[in-house]
Amino acid sequence: MADVIITLRIMPASPDELLDIISDKAANFIKDFKGEVHSSKQVDVAFGLKSINIIFIMDESIGSTEKLEKQIADLDGVNSCEVTDVRRAFG
Repeated sequence: MADVIITLRIMPASPDELLDIISDKAANFIKDFKGEVHSSKQVDVAFGLKSINIIFIMDESIGSTEKLEKQIADLDGVNSCEVTDVRRAFG
């Protein structure tokens, strides 16, 4: 099986949320999900609101990330979590 590169977009509940804490908790969920975090960055959305974009790598045999997305979306201070990109890694 090949590895896949997945991008998650995490939207906080408000601009006042502590994004570093949310990002750390999400990274721990990803590790528990057998994924390896490649990068994480905060992206301006609008009116002071920022999203957290996390890129991670996992084996495609694990399957759907739906359970992971739900875990992250259920964190305090998180409004939503969605996969915005999936790519198969070669090499």
